[in-house]
Amino acid sequence: MAAAARFFLRGANSKLSFTGVGTGAHSSFGAALLKVSPGCSSRTETQRRHAAHFTFQPDPVPTQYGPTQKMNLFQSVTSALDNTLASDPTAVIFGEDVAFGGVFRCTVGLRDKYGKDRVFNTPLCEQGIVGFGIGAAVAGATAIAEIQFADYIFPAFDQIVNEAAKYRYRSGNLFDCGNLTIRAPWGCVGHGSLYHSQSPEAFFAHCPGIKVVIPRGPVQAKGLLLSCIADKNPCIFFEPKILYRAAVEQVPVEAYTIPLSQAEILQEGSDVTLVAWGTQIHVMREVANMAQEKLGVSCELIDLQTILPWDVETVCKSVVKTGRLLISHEAPVTGGFAAEISSTVQCAQQKTQQF
Repeated sequence: MAAAARFFLRGANSKLSFTGVGTGAHSSFGAALLKVSPGCSSRTETQRRHAAHFTFQPDPVPTQYGPTQKMNLFQSVTSALDNTLASDPTAVIFGEDVAFGGVFRCTVGLRDKYGKDRVFNTPLCEQGIVGFGIGAAVAGATAIAEIQFADYIFPAFDQIVNEAAKYRYRSGNLFDCGNLTIRAPWGCVGHGSLYHSQSPEAFFAHCPGIKVVIPRGPVQAKGLLLSCIADKNPCIFFEPKILYRAAVEQVPVEAYTIPLSQAEILQEGSDVTLVAWGTQIHVMREVANMAQEKLGVSCELIDLQTILPWDVETVCKSVVKTGRLLISHEAPVTGGFAAEISSTVQCAQQKTQQF
């Protein structure tokens, strides 16, 4: 799929400009510079292709959650699921091939430990997987559904946006399926081609009633996944599959949560705000270092973490300080979530100027 960036610049001579950046599915990096004219028309002026590259940068070892253990991202997901099954007797995990561990091994060993009634395979039917999860959650179970790849979540789109997201609203808060969490491997991996490399978060960001979360590494993956499972709203948890084995950190062994809808400022700066999520955080870390070393530009880096509902306050406060915003996401340029962020920030800036 494509990676996209949108750039908001506040200056004396230019109130708004956008830059779109795209990467291909096979780890290629294409750049298309798009300028928005006063008449809102756009045209591609230049196009360049470069090799995509990033190096995973682990976070400092967390000390507030007790003993830690070296884990990659898929092992941290397994640990979160293990904690949930151990502490919640109503928790069930289901999806295609999850009984033997799943294609990425995220559920390995859990069926043997907790039994085939709590960790079990489903038919190859995403609509049925999510529909079953809705029913189980409404009946009182903690339902954790796995969609084998995020690219295959679309057959379940109706169940997610028309049923799960609206269940509480349609019943006047008499019933809900807030105990439903949907996991899915997400993003490109360098060899996934069209059906194993998509980043569909923006499709779901349009829909009220659900939460959408994407971690950047093992520590965040476990804490955010446990928060999704505990949250009283249906959640979609996208896991960057390129980081399943590449990302290794010291992860707390016991259960812990990281608050949803709270962005994290990873690096403070004064000249420009960089916003990303998932794999792109590590790309933007390198961008921030290059900007400082080669241009003397001080970058403030923010991991959004939750796409819906996102942390507007943290981002807008940062842009007020720096005056500039660059958003990078691993998804198509058209209709990408970067557009929502840049639009919201622009509106907030205009309101501030009015007062």
